[in-house]
Amino acid sequence: MPRTHAALPRLFVTADLAVGTQITLEKDQSLYLAAVLRKSVGDEVVLFNGRDGAWRCVLTSDAKKSVALELLEQIAPQTPVSDLWYGFAPLKSERLDYVIQKAVEMGVGTIQPVITQRTQINRLKPERLQANAIEAAEQCEVLSVPVVAPEITLERLLDGWPAERVLIVADEAAASSSPVETLRGLAGKPIGLLIGPEGGFAEAERARLLALPYVVPISLGPRILRADTAAVAALAVIQAIIGDWR
Repeated sequence: MPRTHAALPRLFVTADLAVGTQITLEKDQSLYLAAVLRKSVGDEVVLFNGRDGAWRCVLTSDAKKSVALELLEQIAPQTPVSDLWYGFAPLKSERLDYVIQKAVEMGVGTIQPVITQRTQINRLKPERLQANAIEAAEQCEVLSVPVVAPEITLERLLDGWPAERVLIVADEAAASSSPVETLRGLAGKPIGLLIGPEGGFAEAERARLLALPYVVPISLGPRILRADTAAVAALAVIQAIIGDWR
């Protein structure tokens, strides 16, 4: 998106977007614009829906419970949906929010909580995870909001994993050599990344992972990383070497 519009508030909506369309926002978004940001008739915002790109809009009504807008012009075309899958063992509270937000910022297409033997929490609120993904997209000018898939056990995940997709696993016990050459060899292939829980995968889980032909273990260096740090480090390495940063 052109940085000339970076100062405008950005909101995700589900409605179709086109020139001249009139949209009335839901209550929470209306309150955010009219009461929190104090936007009024004539002020501009940016809307996106993950399908039609980003649109510059003008407020035509500033009622706090039902702000209305008119779409003026598309300011950025829709970006393609990322094929990068990211699975992680859920963490507690703020660190869970953090890994969702960073996955969005790092260009992930699908986010999936994976329950392992050492997972810290087993009951998630899918609506909260999706809300975090949307908020991160709004803040970072991401036009394709990742899908937050339902939580799944590691066993079920591996039972149904498509063999044509490589599954990169951050493995602290892997050889500590640089993952650069390993990743370069995966260029052009569909990719998934799996980050385990604090303390790592249980021995039986790790043994099964390493026995699978589509699993590629990589080291993230000689230091022990927290799970949320490992996720950002691995996504950065993948995107820089074989992803969309080139």
